Amino acid sequence: MEIRLTDPTDLPLAADVLADAFRDYAWTRYIIPEEAYDDRLRALQLLYLEYANDHGLVGIAAGKDGEVDGVIALVAPGAPDPAPEAVRRVVELHGDRIDRLSHASEVDAQAWRLETLGVRRSRQGAGLASALLSFADSLVAVRGGGPVTLETSDPRNVRLYERHGFGVVSHEPASRRPPVWRMRAVIDADRP
Repeated sequence: MEIRLTDPTDLPLAADVLADAFRDYAWTRYIIPEEAYDDRLRALQLLYLEYANDHGLVGIAAGKDGEVDGVIALVAPGAPDPAPEAVRRVVELHGDRIDRLSHASEVDAQAWRLETLGVRRSRQGAGLASALLSFADSLVAVRGGGPVTLETSDPRNVRLYERHGFGVVSHEPASRRPPVWRMRAVIDADRP
């Protein structure tokens, strides 16, 4: 298994992996309409990956056969707002559930944002998520380190992130929507 940064030609395959990984994820089921769900989910993942690729980093875990099995995407501190066309497309894809995104916490402009981490369902449990997190940590360290924030709606993910140095900053329990854990870690800069 090779873990490397993507180039733009990898992004459609990476979006396929994320659509597979998040197909039954409670949060995506909550924020994406059921009508054409799979297509909407993949299109949203591709939009988010394109943004992260332009304004942060996207890493993939690929086998010798070239098949992509895992993806991680982080947005760098101070990244610009998405282009109006991208925002319009996100709103369109979320449809009448766009208001469900209003839960978002205040964005820390000085922090990297771990936007997504997903592994193809058939490859989950093989350590790829941990390997992708370690890969991203090393890239953030080389780029000066600093805080990294994320949100998750799965308690299993909380345990994974805690093993990689993240701590829970806040937790909103499930009510009419899935629970949300906000987490943060600080990555030390590589020193020569």
